[in-house]
Amino acid sequence: MNAGAYGKEMKDIVVSTKYMDYEGNIHEINLKEHEFEYRKSIFSSKKYIILETTLKLKKGIKSEIESKIKEYQNLRKEKQPIDKPSAGSTFKRGEDYITSKLIDECGLKGKKICGAMVSNKHAGFIVNDGNATSQDILDLIEFVKKEVYQKTGKQIELEIEIIGE
Repeated sequence: MNAGAYGKEMKDIVVSTKYMDYEGNIHEINLKEHEFEYRKSIFSSKKYIILETTLKLKKGIKSEIESKIKEYQNLRKEKQPIDKPSAGSTFKRGEDYITSKLIDECGLKGKKICGAMVSNKHAGFIVNDGNATSQDILDLIEFVKKEVYQKTGKQIELEIEIIGE
């Protein structure tokens, strides 16, 4: 899905990927063939099984790398609800808006449906407050999407992928 954070995405380091289609055929594609976009790749729309990905990383000074890792960990602790279970960032950033800001401006931080809650720390996360069912989470996602649309006219999209029934 071209995951990313802090200005970098998977497209910046992927060289190639080996995958299997549903007929059992093995394929290998290069960077361009991944069709990377914001939170999207060829694997977002096709149900292939990724077997292997080759990445090209940059050499660096160990102490500087460790320092950058600690910096990013601290930013996540400060800005994201990593103390509660979640699927990560629930909603994609909009083209001309920051989705979590819209959700916050709609007064939805802390909104709960049973055990599912819009995080008080970062409104772009739906967290499990202890006893949420998958249905609670799905219901809250739909509620948030409808409220944001009604109040702002913006249709927010999921960053997470819902699978199953």
